[in-house]
Amino acid sequence: MSIQFKTIKDLLTMLKNKDISNKELVKDTYSLIKSNVHLNAFVTLNEEMSLKKAEELDKNKSSGNLAGIPIAQKDLFCTKDLRTTCGSKMLSNFIPPYSATVIENLENAGCISIGKTNMDEFAMGSSNETSFYGNVANPWGSNLVPGGSSGGSAAAVAAGIVSAATGTDTGGSIRQPASLCGITGLKPTYGRISRWGMIAFASSLDQAGPMARTAEDCAIMLNEMCSHDLRDTTSLDEEIPDFTSDLSTSIKGLKIGIVKEFDLSMLDNSVAQVFEESKKHYESLGAEFVEISLPNISLSVPTYYVVAPAECSSNLSRFDGVKFGKRCENPQNLEDLYIRTRSEGFGDEVKRRILIGSYVLSAGFYDAYYKKAQQVRRLIKNDFDNAFKKVDTIMTPTTRGAAFSSGSKGDDPIQMYLEDLFTIPANLAGLPALSIPNGMVDGKPIGLQLIGNFLQESKLLQIAHNFQISSDWHLKTPSGDIN
Repeated sequence: MSIQFKTIKDLLTMLKNKDISNKELVKDTYSLIKSNVHLNAFVTLNEEMSLKKAEELDKNKSSGNLAGIPIAQKDLFCTKDLRTTCGSKMLSNFIPPYSATVIENLENAGCISIGKTNMDEFAMGSSNETSFYGNVANPWGSNLVPGGSSGGSAAAVAAGIVSAATGTDTGGSIRQPASLCGITGLKPTYGRISRWGMIAFASSLDQAGPMARTAEDCAIMLNEMCSHDLRDTTSLDEEIPDFTSDLSTSIKGLKIGIVKEFDLSMLDNSVAQVFEESKKHYESLGAEFVEISLPNISLSVPTYYVVAPAECSSNLSRFDGVKFGKRCENPQNLEDLYIRTRSEGFGDEVKRRILIGSYVLSAGFYDAYYKKAQQVRRLIKNDFDNAFKKVDTIMTPTTRGAAFSSGSKGDDPIQMYLEDLFTIPANLAGLPALSIPNGMVDGKPIGLQLIGNFLQESKLLQIAHNFQISSDWHLKTPSGDIN
């Protein structure tokens, strides 16, 4: 029985009914990885340890809610004794002595960490073209980007290699690749999932989340990923609900906000048409649409590209060739060690963002740029607070278009930055948001974004699940022959 394109729920049923053993499931997963090596979705595999854990599960049945499920881990979560590179030459030899809280939680639930997925270097990118380990290909077409930075995770799920993967989202890095690869991806409320052991890009924006075929699988994953963590000072000490409990509850009477300031004419015509069809679908389920105003939403992208680079320049200062990671050969002195280590270890996009961040934090510019950006960020958050007094959720396209060709935007960083136009606001406000497949454009999938109020992941997943049980866009699978 093939395991390709199976959901977590499917695989758990197969294991329970003994249609497949844990070891067979892991072996079949590695066979799929090897037959899809052209995707370049994985940086490091964990085959020996995965097979060993599967054999142990076959002998001693685990009661964990994810027992035996192979999950791909994004390569910026520290994994004990397994290489963690962050898609960078700088960390090409880094083997952590501990695992991130997210990894611990999932493995304590019985999952098998099958390997580490390729990603944009230090999570900086929207196309998975900045990785030191090469570009990731989109399963929907070898010349298409999968989106970024969680492109390897998205590609692995979209190709049916694994039923689920972990991702991280700083400005859209779960939702944008989920949209371009035709899967479901959730960015939870900031602080809902611990960031301990997650290599930082922008500390006030980064958030881990699940990527899977369905909203139901994301809910199953989220149940295990969440925990209050004393090692992370931004971790929320809030009750963690069962995110699967209300999935099938009707959404009749739900109020969905449509943002007045989002000009849908900036979208591809076919994307705008699919968005309108999705509105009609929700209306048929009993939802009501309400126009809302987010007056400062147009400032989201410029605000993000001040805040995120500033925090990145601070976080990445630790990579200096002294304690861990790559070190240049034969440094002449300490200054030479710093300069050559960073010049050789970081790629162009990372260097660009470090330079921008160092500039906006420098004396004389801090108040003009970074402080001002933080003030605008508060205005954006206030706009959302006001909007959620009128609506239960906010609906937007996830991206401006479907997956674009590899190399088509590499010469224009601004166009690449605008790929996150619809996703960035939720990160600035710390709100939960997800992307679900809602249609096809020229044979390529696109996504619909739902933004929720603080800690309202359950409601978002319920709204998404209602859409998915009454449509089949999430069931589409790639043929790989689209260019």
